[in-house]
Amino acid sequence: MNLILLGAPGAGKGTQAELLMQKLAIPSISTGNMLREAMRNGTALGKQVKQYMDEGLLVPDELILGIVVERVAAPDCKNGFILDGVPRTLNQAEALEAKGVKIDHVVSIEIDDAVIEGRMTGRRACTACGATYHIVANPPKAEGVCDLCGGELTIRKDDAPETVRKRLEVYHASTEILKDFYAKMGKLRLIEGNQSIESANEDILAAIGAQV
Repeated sequence: MNLILLGAPGAGKGTQAELLMQKLAIPSISTGNMLREAMRNGTALGKQVKQYMDEGLLVPDELILGIVVERVAAPDCKNGFILDGVPRTLNQAEALEAKGVKIDHVVSIEIDDAVIEGRMTGRRACTACGATYHIVANPPKAEGVCDLCGGELTIRKDDAPETVRKRLEVYHASTEILKDFYAKMGKLRLIEGNQSIESANEDILAAIGAQV
């Protein structure tokens, strides 16, 4: 089963992707994590995208799509995958179709901007492995320490209030039209995001007809 998770920054896509990955036994492909890893490693790609991400702007399509197409061709995606953070624009969605990347369901996590702004202030990310937490909804076992690798947890620059507002503006301008695109294809599934993580996950599994 090939899935796309849509939703504004902070809507819970990363958390739901991790749960779905475990329950469906397919990999979650987070372009955000891949790009942040490239920045940490100081690669040529990382240097290219750093300025875009720091300012809350979209990374150019050719960079994103090159990463995604290469990744979904990997052996561990043979039985399916979850795309988290891509496509973000209509051009990206059309390009994925043109490149033969088949999508079965598109899940859009719906949540108000005001709720998202409140959520973002509590987000923490591991500087070592990129794992994400929330100090209220999904706290680490030890404050400031990653459960997975013991790395330091910090507030990402792109979670700062002014950057969050910019990211939401970009989302509404560029990404929401994707819902119309996938609705016309009969693939869109709307999920209420302002509920518990477990309830949202149950709704997603029901919407895509998954037997877990």
